[in-house]
Amino acid sequence: MKKYSIILSIFVVFVIINMVIFPDLYISQTLNGITAWAFNVLPSVLPFIFLTKVLSQLGTVEKFSNIFSMPCEKLFKAHAVSSYVFLMSIISGYPVGAKMTADLYESGKITKNDAFKMTSFCSTSGPMFIIGAVGIGMLKNATFGYIIMISHIIGALLNGLLYRKINIKEDKTPLQNKVSKNSADLSSIVLDSALSIISVGTIIAIFFVIITSLSPIFNLLPSPLASILEGLIEITKGCIDISSSINSVWSVAACTFVISFGGISTILQSITMLNKLNMPIKLFVLQKFTHAILATIVSVILIVVLL
Repeated sequence: MKKYSIILSIFVVFVIINMVIFPDLYISQTLNGITAWAFNVLPSVLPFIFLTKVLSQLGTVEKFSNIFSMPCEKLFKAHAVSSYVFLMSIISGYPVGAKMTADLYESGKITKNDAFKMTSFCSTSGPMFIIGAVGIGMLKNATFGYIIMISHIIGALLNGLLYRKINIKEDKTPLQNKVSKNSADLSSIVLDSALSIISVGTIIAIFFVIITSLSPIFNLLPSPLASILEGLIEITKGCIDISSSINSVWSVAACTFVISFGGISTILQSITMLNKLNMPIKLFVLQKFTHAILATIVSVILIVVLL
C-alpha cells in the first residue's frame, strides 16, 4: 500500500470529490452495495462462518479430515483438514474458505505452509451464487450455471496442484502456544463471526462506490471488455453486465473467469480474513489469477464439447 500511496491518495481524493458533487448518486450506490450484502451475502455466509467456527473449536474438523487424509497429503502436500475446508468452501462460497483456513492456523491446527497451499484451492464461490444467481438469474440457463460450477471446482483442484510445492519460513511461535491462546467460548465465536461478516459488507459497499467512480472510463470501452473489467473489481456487478453484453455461450467462459478470480472486492474480503497469516497479497492475487485461467480453459473445453 505504501509503495502506491501517491496513486491511491489521488484516486481516493477523486472519489471523495465525486461524492461531494453527486451525493445522491453515491448514496444510492452505497445503499445498493449494502442491499446486495444484506440480501445475498449475509443470509448465506453468516451461518457458515459461525457454524464452521464452532466445528473447528469442537475438534470435528480433525475427525472429518482423517477420511480424506491420503488424497490431500499426496496430491496437494497439504494437511488432511484441507479436504474439509475445500468442501465447506464450495458449498458456502467466498470468503468462508479463507476464514476457515485462518481459523485453523490461528488455533494451531495447521502450519503457515499448509495455509498458503490451502488458499490456492480452498477459496471458491458457491452453488447458490454460481448456479442460482448467475446461471438461472443472470444467464437464464441452469446448464450454463452447472458448467461454470464444474469448471470453477476443477480449476481450483488444478490450482492446488500448481502450488503444492510452496515452502515458506514458519513462525517461531510454537503451535501449542497458539492453541492455548485461542481457545474460544460461544460469545467470542459470535463476536468474531459478526465482525467478519460486517467487514465483508463494508468492502462490498465501498466497491460499488469505486465502480461508480470508474464508470466514465468503462463507458469508453467496448461493452464486453468493460463488463469483464467491472467483474475483476466486483463479481456480482460484473456478471450482471456480462450477461447483457455478451449474448452467446462465451458469456459462460467470461463469467467463469470473473468468478474464479473473485474480483478485487472478494480478494480484499479474503485478505481481511487471512490477516493473521501475514499472507503476501501478491501471492494470493496470483493464486486467484491462475485459478481463473485454469477454470476458464476447462469451461472452454466443456462449451466446445457440450454446447
